[in-house]
Parts: sequence; C-alpha cells; structure tokens
Amino acid sequence: QVQLVESGGGLVQAGGSLRLSCAASGRTFSSYAMGWFRQAPGKGREFVAAISWAGGTTYYADSIKGRATISRDNAKNAVYLQMNSLKPEDTARYYCAAGRGAHFMDRMVAIDYWGQGTQVTVSS
Repeated sequence: QVQLVESGGGLVQAGGSLRLSCAASGRTFSSYAMGWFRQAPGKGREFVAAISWAGGTTYYADSIKGRATISRDNAKNAVYLQMNSLKPEDTARYYCAAGRGAHFMDRMVAIDYWGQGTQVTVSS
C-alpha cells in the first residue's frame, strides 16, 4: 500500500514557477514508476509527466515539455515536478500517481495509487 500526498500548489502569475512535491508512504515506493497528472475544471484528467522507478527515464506531455522537470528521491520517498514559465492554461488540480510503468503512464493505465491533488492557479 502506498499513500501519496501532494503539496506545493498555489497562485502564481504567468511566467512564474512552482515546485510540486509528492510525499509517499510505504516501503515499496522505489519499485513504482511515478507520474503527475492534472485536471482543469470541466475537463478530463490528463498526463503531465512520468519518471521510471530508478529515475533514469522521464516522459513529458507536449503541452509542458521544455517547461517542466520531473525528479524523484527514493531515499526520501518523494517525487517532484518543477514547472517554469507557467501559463494560465496550466491552471488545474495536479495529482501524483504511482504505477507499474512510466512508459505507458501517458495512457493512464496500470496506475495503482493516486494522491488527492494540489491546486495550481496561474493568473494572467
């Protein structure tokens, strides 16, 4: 069992930066691929980024590529999402997820655990 708790969201002006954190409980954290997803009001949940269990491989949605960096610290049971050059269209609730394969997280399959999310609001 893995519990995920996100933090770091908030209100930021367009062009600003935020670093989201996801703290995981459970001894098996390092065996999971981790991902970030987001959901804007009235829209479906969408993939943002994923990282393999060892942190050696990362994947990004085209909408955020070049503006975000996903990383993890298995010693701290944590995964991070650094977002720069934020745009109003990045406004959404951001969710952390643990799954069985980073390379197919963009299809939202084989995801075992979800966090409750943290709100990111980007003002223009």
